[in-house]
Amino acid sequence: MNRIAAAAAPLFMAVTLVAGQAQAADDIVIGVVYPLTGNAAPIGLDAKAAYETAADIINSTHAPIPVLMGNGGGLDRLGGAKIKLVFADSQNDPQKARAETERLITQEHAVAIVGSYTSATAVTISQVTERYEVPYMSADNSSPSLNQRGMKWFFRTSPHDEMFTQAMFQFFADEGAKTGHKVKSVALFYEDSIFGADSSNVQRKLAGENKMTIAADIKYRANSPSLSAEAQKLKAADADVILPSSYTSDAILILRAMNEIGYKPKAIMAQAAGFQESAFMTGAGALAEGAMSRSSFALDATASRPAIAPVNALYRARNDKDMNDNTSRDVTALFTLADAINRAGSAKPEDIRKALIATDIPGNLTVMPWAGVKFDETGQNVKGTPVIQQVTNGVYHTIWPFDVAVQPAVWDVK
Repeated sequence: MNRIAAAAAPLFMAVTLVAGQAQAADDIVIGVVYPLTGNAAPIGLDAKAAYETAADIINSTHAPIPVLMGNGGGLDRLGGAKIKLVFADSQNDPQKARAETERLITQEHAVAIVGSYTSATAVTISQVTERYEVPYMSADNSSPSLNQRGMKWFFRTSPHDEMFTQAMFQFFADEGAKTGHKVKSVALFYEDSIFGADSSNVQRKLAGENKMTIAADIKYRANSPSLSAEAQKLKAADADVILPSSYTSDAILILRAMNEIGYKPKAIMAQAAGFQESAFMTGAGALAEGAMSRSSFALDATASRPAIAPVNALYRARNDKDMNDNTSRDVTALFTLADAINRAGSAKPEDIRKALIATDIPGNLTVMPWAGVKFDETGQNVKGTPVIQQVTNGVYHTIWPFDVAVQPAVWDVK
């Protein structure tokens, strides 16, 4: 902070909210709930860096970036007010997430909440925000049931697992038509959580509709110490494609378990989650090569999304890694929420909610390969269009849709 800014700071801090209406120098407090300690801490800390990057872009003075809220200087319709992020540690525990969300609203006076990586924590967070009538921006929770509970204050920028799974099966169909390599059987592999249950339900449904045999249907305990028995079942089934719905530690563990018994699947198509994390790529190493995953983000789509390069460069400078499927969704969620607050010209939660309902952002103003952001009556973004990616030489590259693919798929399905 320079001398002028330092001298002016007490004057700015003296300005207060009047009846919830933001004044020229008010900070707009947004609560951010993620696992910052425990097994999922690496994901939460990456998310923290993503939100801080987005907040810096919104708040600071810089050359314009071709992304929503990319002009900097704060919220212009609120006199240059800044976004203030207050982070809370869920420890990846739904009840801890519930308590921390209530604290953020009642003690930190957050006007909105964003989060939260796992769908299980999103359930309890959204119950609190609904009770207190504060918007919850679900950045990276993918369970389809989250927006199907009749909630008024729930909004999700990202596609959900039904949308993602439809993209997977459309890829199978398109790839089969293009190459003659058709998927005839799949193996479901999913953890015992709302994420795993919802993901496997839609995969089971779409496999049936596409006349694919379900060669194995394996539910396992999340964060298991061993997945050797499950690996044996997958080897025995030998499906054309394994469909895992797993977080990071389990994603690494199942690849290692299959490798230990000498089983290399014909193809893996992951429901992202742990498979898209940098910790997965580091932990799995060469075993990740060839794995495919649905994704909401394509780092290689810079031609159609010019904001990717500058936003990713700022994120990399802060966190020494590139944005991925999760962190790109975090950035997009905060940009979308800040834009709604700015359009509302108000810090009142009801005004923010109305502005979110009216949101209609074109895809080229995001870092995502989406058609855009527009919420339906359930709070779900209906313009989130997924992509399919594959690991080649330790990096995910986009392989579908074909018009945005940078390389063809490589797999052993015949």
